[in-house]
Amino acid sequence: MAWDGAEARGLPVASAPYSRFAAPDGIRLAYRVVGGGTDGPAAPVVCLPGGPLHDSRYLGDLGGLAEASGRRLLFLDFRGSGGSDVPADPGSYRCDRLVEDVEALRVHLGLPALDLLGHSAGANVAVQYAARHPDRLARLVLITPSTRAVGIEVPDAMRRAGADLRQGEDWYPQASAALSAIAAGEATAENFAAVTPFFWGRWDEAARARTAEWQAQNTNPDSGRSFGAQGAFDPEATRAALARLAVPVGLLAGEYDLNSPPRSTEEFAGLFPNADTTCRVQAGAGHYPWLDDPKAFTRAVADLLR
Repeated sequence: MAWDGAEARGLPVASAPYSRFAAPDGIRLAYRVVGGGTDGPAAPVVCLPGGPLHDSRYLGDLGGLAEASGRRLLFLDFRGSGGSDVPADPGSYRCDRLVEDVEALRVHLGLPALDLLGHSAGANVAVQYAARHPDRLARLVLITPSTRAVGIEVPDAMRRAGADLRQGEDWYPQASAALSAIAAGEATAENFAAVTPFFWGRWDEAARARTAEWQAQNTNPDSGRSFGAQGAFDPEATRAALARLAVPVGLLAGEYDLNSPPRSTEEFAGLFPNADTTCRVQAGAGHYPWLDDPKAFTRAVADLLR
């Protein structure tokens, strides 16, 4: 169990609820469209959900990002999730193979290049897309990104330091004990469930309800298991390609996020020496910063998209 497993010309109108297109292997994939946008043919932002391969509905409207940025947001449902078809071959869920589903969406939209946003595990697909299709990428934004595709390890000590910022919370003792158990090798489903509060800036009734809702939406065990299968990642090659990338890149971390701690996100930002790179930390936020403080989130990400 991995930590990131514990949303003009040729623009479609807003989906009700989905628009669809064909992947290279014929699987029908779905995406949601949110917002209008006034920026012309390059207006849409393609948003890749985490999970891995979770139903993109958990992203909602990213805290009102479409209105704040003046962009249309296109939320892709990866194969086997949300409104997309379930493939016969579970091997097609592998992270590197999903890159061509994103490229098929670009072709379907008739866009010369994409503004691409990836959350959590979706960042692994986004950076592999950037590495494979740099000439088809206009801008890259990574929100509380997983770092598996680039080989950045998050040490237990870094997670513990972040966890100890929450010592005043009433749920801390139980969650802290589960975190220690995971660090000791007891990576059980029960322990990962117990550390869920560390993913949120506020572990309140709303956060509990959303967690239960998302669990009910994601019932495809094959996708998560296959996402990181052998061959899914080539960190050395990906890092080399990202070092050559010369488009604007923005990264956003949550102050309290144990999945993608600020220090690991800052290290990630250092992999783009030739890009116009911005890295920010949202105060008081966890792994879902658009829910912890929508106004702070949309201000920051709208700026990254400008």
